[in-house]
Amino acid sequence: MTLAKSAVEAYIGLGSNLEDSIDHVNRARQEIAALPGVAEIAFSPLYRSTPVGPQDQPDYVNAVMRISTELEPVALLRQLQQIENQHGRLRSVRWGARTLDLDVLLYAQQRINEPDLVVPHPELAKRAFVLYPMADVASCDLTIPGQDSLPHLLAACPPDGLRKIAS
Repeated sequence: MTLAKSAVEAYIGLGSNLEDSIDHVNRARQEIAALPGVAEIAFSPLYRSTPVGPQDQPDYVNAVMRISTELEPVALLRQLQQIENQHGRLRSVRWGARTLDLDVLLYAQQRINEPDLVVPHPELAKRAFVLYPMADVASCDLTIPGQDSLPHLLAACPPDGLRKIAS
């Protein structure tokens, strides 16, 4: 496991639309927080959203987790992929249904363009199911590297049927 020189803030997107989606997201939250070199700062409310891509699949449950991590970005990604695999994640159809989807949305204020990891997440600014939960856990002055401030991105991205799930 590769550790960063010191802890940085990162944002993780969580989503599920198969089996017990709420349980998958809640268990993933606990599993991420239990990773060595990771500490939870905040966790958004759960949201329900329509799927991106094929519409012949169930709605998603989404959330955003704000963490402090000593893991380097790709090492963090690998840990998240292991958690996805433990939840039975299959990568057969792009934007298809899945038991668990974990994405590194932001890693400090870094811009990363690796074969397996692009940060900020390339679709972040267009996805209400990411922006609205992110706004629940981010500081009000958060700026997405290479894009805009979170409030400006929210203003340009209507909720499009995004619904907060009552807890």
